[in-house]
Amino acid sequence: MRRAWLAVLVLAAAPTVAEGQIFLASRPSPEFTIGPLFVRANVTPELHAVTVDVLWSLVIPPAKSGAAIEQDLYLLWPGPVGGALTGAAPDAALVASIKARGFVPIAEGRLPLFAESLYRAGDDVPPQPTAGGAPFVTFIQEGGPLGLTSPATYVRIPWTPMLANRTFLMDLRIEQPNLLRRRQATWIEDAFWGPTHALSLTFNDVRPRALFPLYFEKRDRIIRLAADPSQLIVNLRDSEHLKIHEVFPSSARRRLSETLDTTEEVSLFIDPSEGLSPQVLTVRFAYFHGWRAWMPVLIPIVFFALGNLATPLVMALVRRFGARLAGRVRLGPGAVRQTGVVLSRDTLARVTPGSTTSQEVLRLCGPNTEEREELNAPERRTLVYRGRRIAPQAGRSLGWLATVSRWSAEQHEVEITLERDVVVDVQARVRRSYLVQPEPS
Repeated sequence: MRRAWLAVLVLAAAPTVAEGQIFLASRPSPEFTIGPLFVRANVTPELHAVTVDVLWSLVIPPAKSGAAIEQDLYLLWPGPVGGALTGAAPDAALVASIKARGFVPIAEGRLPLFAESLYRAGDDVPPQPTAGGAPFVTFIQEGGPLGLTSPATYVRIPWTPMLANRTFLMDLRIEQPNLLRRRQATWIEDAFWGPTHALSLTFNDVRPRALFPLYFEKRDRIIRLAADPSQLIVNLRDSEHLKIHEVFPSSARRRLSETLDTTEEVSLFIDPSEGLSPQVLTVRFAYFHGWRAWMPVLIPIVFFALGNLATPLVMALVRRFGARLAGRVRLGPGAVRQTGVVLSRDTLARVTPGSTTSQEVLRLCGPNTEEREELNAPERRTLVYRGRRIAPQAGRSLGWLATVSRWSAEQHEVEITLERDVVVDVQARVRRSYLVQPEPS
């Protein structure tokens, strides 16, 4: 019972990254290498468990035979595994070796192991399953100075002649239910593309605390990578409803799969010269379905319709607010508005009845005038000058910025009566009123 509760707690807190794999030999200083190696994750739009296939082949020196190197291989997997064969008995010796090192097993079983032909691949030639699969044990470490560790898995890969056959790739299949991580995104991204997820594959990562003691003990049995091309691969199905936001590192390659329909493939070559340096491939993506598939078309249409409907309302509000603001705030030293002709007192004082001629009036007051004549007095005519001046009455001021308490509107009207082109009378009238805000220009 204690073991079951411990497994639940640890798996709930397990990391959601498929971290790197380390292959170990049964004997020290293995003379063979691994190549090529493919760590391939297959993602479907349902976003359930992700299937991870670890495919590899052995590179045996020309002077050696398969029988000379025959031995079991081991895989260190930093995390829990799923997809175990139903009804398969665990490997008691493997579990006992883990217990002997002070670890606590939380899950045992056997993983599916296949041999895939490189030359007869296809639906008509299915992968050849290996009888009994690959035994595994998932374990944790309870004690130690840092407390409870995250799970790690130790997998034994039994020797089969297919391992030495270069025309076959071995395929260890693992189900990873917690590999996908929901990423935080803005509401706009969620509205357009749906929830965003991230998936990471790494290789050569021995930093997890539960894994490191086994690596350190068996580091002389590490199987190195050959010069053959090895890759981390993420296959994302249903590419027609897929949005890839980010791929890391930038050297990763993104393309449509050559073998799978409507599948986006993101791959990264593993550099064998990096030794045990972790190499990471991360993809951040989202699947969109239903109405989200129409969002790139619907959103511009909605904004276009709202723009046409809202423009008159917005413009009316802007004009009204702008007018009220212009009526209450004055910016700059001068805000007097004047239309028509407004004659000053000095100018009118220079117009003298009995001596000033019409030519002098036009020169002093300007030609923009209204002229009236009387039929019963043909020698008499009247020049009328009209103008309007609107000036603010300032409230508080701060430099060039001042508030306006109200606006003063002045109507100026001057009538100059001429008889025989000589001024005989001058009448000037000014009417004042007050406005809350200035009239529009």
